[in-house]
Formats: sequence, C-alpha cells, structure tokens
Amino acid sequence: MNKEATLPQPWYRHRWPWFLATGPVIVIIAGGITTWLAATGNTALVADDYYKQGLTINRTLERETRADELGVRVTVDTKPQGDDGTSLDVVLEMRDKTGYPQRLRVLLTHPTRSELDRELLLTGENGHYTGIVRNLAPTHWKLVIEDDARVWRHQGDLVIDASRVAGHNGG
Repeated sequence: MNKEATLPQPWYRHRWPWFLATGPVIVIIAGGITTWLAATGNTALVADDYYKQGLTINRTLERETRADELGVRVTVDTKPQGDDGTSLDVVLEMRDKTGYPQRLRVLLTHPTRSELDRELLLTGENGHYTGIVRNLAPTHWKLVIEDDARVWRHQGDLVIDASRVAGHNGG
C-alpha cells in the first residue's frame, strides 16, 4: 500500500476555501474604499448651522416681500471679457425711481459646490450696475440680489452657457 496516495492535500490546494473566502475579502476591500471616500469626500451639501439658517427664514421672506412691495424687477446679462472673466450687467427697476441704491450685493451660488460661490458688491447709478466675475463656471447658478442696506432681496436663476464664458475651451 502506498502511503503518499492516502495523504490529504493541504487546505490551500483545494478550491472551496478560496471560493468561500472571496466574498468576505471583497466586502473588506469595499468597506475600506467606502471609509476612504467618506473621510476624504466633500460634505459641503450638509450645513453645520442648519438651526441658525432655519431661524433666518422669516427675515428672508420679509425682505422678499419688501422687494415685491417696492416693485423690484431685475434683469441680468453676462458677456465674456477676454481673459479677465465674465462681465455681469444688472439692470434694476423699481417703482420709486429715486430709491435706487448706490450699491448692490450679488450672491452667485453654485448648485453643488459651495467653494465656487461668489459674493459681489456692484456699484452703479440709475439702476445700472456692472462688475467682472473671474472664473465663472458654466452651470445653472442661484442668484440673490439685495440692496447694500439689506432692506429688500430678490432671488432668481442665472444660466451660464459654456460658449459664453471667457477662457472656457468647451472641454
């Protein structure tokens, strides 16, 4: 009788241990990748001060109602300005033509990346205000315009097309 023929093979020579270990190994790798993504990912969509933001809603609504009472209407146009950026032209109309502010606060909010948000202070007269915005990404921006004293506030949208942005190569 041959003793070598009756000895069992070591565990690593069989298929089943490797097949059964594949699932847990995949789960461990996926867990590591998920942990890395959670630790290094951008959490800008979650506000740290959501309670304070909630408390300011009534004040914001009052300022928007005040803008309606004053008959505030806003028209915004953008034009590329070579390598300098994008020209932002704001035309303001109000019932009281003598009530135009000297300066406007303009907030451009990116839909998903708060690090791209812009706040501008535009000066002008007779309801015409102009400024230059650098590195304005082509997207659908949330636009908030208010007077310098923050008595009224107007909200809207601004769509920047890739073909109208200075320095954008379409890629």
